[in-house]
Parts: sequence; structure tokens; C-alpha cells
Amino acid sequence: MRILTLIPGGISDQILFFPTLKTLKEQYPEATIDVIVEPRSKNAYRVCKYVQEVLLFDFYDKNGLADYLNLLGIIRDREYELAITLEPDWAIAFLLWLNGIPERIGYQTKNSWFINNPVPQKTEQYNAFMYHDLLKGLNINSPCPDLTINVPKEDIDWVESEQKRINVKTTGYILIHGGSSPLTVVQGINKIYPVSKWQKIIDSLQKKQPDLPIVLLCGPDDLEWTKEILNLCPLVKVISPPDIGKLAAVIAGANLMLCTDSAPMQLSVAVGTYTIALFGPTEPKKLLPPNSHRFIGIKSSTDEIADIPADKILEQIWKSSEE
Repeated sequence: MRILTLIPGGISDQILFFPTLKTLKEQYPEATIDVIVEPRSKNAYRVCKYVQEVLLFDFYDKNGLADYLNLLGIIRDREYELAITLEPDWAIAFLLWLNGIPERIGYQTKNSWFINNPVPQKTEQYNAFMYHDLLKGLNINSPCPDLTINVPKEDIDWVESEQKRINVKTTGYILIHGGSSPLTVVQGINKIYPVSKWQKIIDSLQKKQPDLPIVLLCGPDDLEWTKEILNLCPLVKVISPPDIGKLAAVIAGANLMLCTDSAPMQLSVAVGTYTIALFGPTEPKKLLPPNSHRFIGIKSSTDEIADIPADKILEQIWKSSEE
């Protein structure tokens, strides 16, 4: 059996879909599962063991007839028996129908004409639960499993070497990720917490726990932010994982993860690191597991992430250290 899943969105969306892929693999252990994702999300599957092949299609680009015909050919060549799509565009469902895929699962919308097993979309719940609901179209009603990932051993080895290099191997560390992808900036969503407030948090942490190192996660889009923090807080350390597997391993080694709503936040949940995440307009309940004391979301009262008081974050840090 060959299964196709179509998952638009960024790396966070892919990680939140991993529990659905896990249940699919458990229900159909002999099946081959492929995914179609946007090019920016391909790397997520370095830490997912349920997928055979990662195919690329930019769902939100200005796709012309040639792009859809190319996608049609890719799908047809592989002769899928089941397709599950998160993409609401009727044109994608039409391609699945045109390919003759017998089982086509998607959310129920006014345009879901080519979905033969539509599922109601309950958008107010945790997104991993919402995605997992699609399996009800296959009469699979098992609970959604927790987020988990599979970190390659070579990535764990790399991180252990880096931990020795920055001298945090034996002490543990607090990890901070304050960056934001260029796409969110283009979309007008500011997920960057002010450097001055990070400085206040870092100064307080270093004063109360001087022996616990603070490490900044620095990706390609975080260079300016990292430079500003280092100018104000020269004692912090920096680590720059080159791929998502090594990023996940860095997060897994931390005592505490402080971050904004981002892909690293989802990795932190998946590896079980105690996490305090900052949110602007987004509701934390949609992106963090419910009823968990390990993953705390702090939402801005104004929907602007910059307006979250540093003292509120520090209060939660000290509260978590006592638990």
C-alpha cells in the first residue's frame, strides 16, 4: 500500500503532523508513506522515521498549469491508494481525484467536492489533535500520540562535541531562541522579543544562577539579534546547529528552553525539554500540548509579543525551578 500526505506550511506544521504519520504507520505497518511539502519544510523529515520520500510543491506560489501538470505526473507515477491532504484548495483535491486515488481524506469545506471522506475541522483545539482528526475519515479513532522525533546519532555526537567546546557538557544550560523567520516578517507577524528585555532576563538568570550557562541558538536569520545580545551580555555562549537534527539535539540537552512561537519551540516539545514560549496574537493552546506543566505559553495581553513584561517571564522561570 502506498499513502500520500500533502502538508502545506512551515517546519512547525510538519512536526505537529508527525503524530498523525505515526498513527498511520502503526495502522498500516507495511505501507509506504510519502509527503508533499513546501521546499522550506523539507528538512523537517530528517527527524521523522515514518516517511519514505519527501516530494516538493510550493502550495502558496503563483502556480500555473505547468506546475499542476508536473504535480499530477509526480502523483500518477507512484500509484497511491490513499491520500490525506491538509490543503483546502479544491484544485489539489481535483488532482488527487484525477489520478484515481480511491481514498481521499481532507477537511470538510464548501469546496471539498473531490474529497470522498471529508472530516469536520475543529480549529479551536491543539493543532496536532486537529490534524490527527483527519484519520477519522479512515475510521481510526485512537487518541493522538505525543509529539516525538527521531534524532540521528551523528547529530547527537555533533552536539556532544559542541557542548564540550563551549564548556556546558557537565553543567547543563539554559537555551534561548529569540529569532524569527523572514516569512513571518513578510506576513507582518512580529515574533521577535526585544533585545533589551532579553538582557534583563539574562542578567537576572546570571545573578541568581551564576553557574548555569546561558546559550543562544543562532540560525542564519538570527545573526543580528545574536550580535546585539552578545554586545550587552558578553558572558552568554552561542551555538549554531547546521540542520534540524543537530538543532533538536541541542534543545534536548538543555535544562530550560526560552523561545518565541517557532519551529524550535515544537522541537523542544518533541524532545521533552521544559519550555517557556512567548506568543503574540496566536493562542498558545493551539500550538502547545494541553494539560502539561512542562510546556508553558505566555501570551501578550495586547497581541504584540514585545509587550510581554520581562518580569512575567522571570516569574515563570523561578516558578518552574521550584517545581
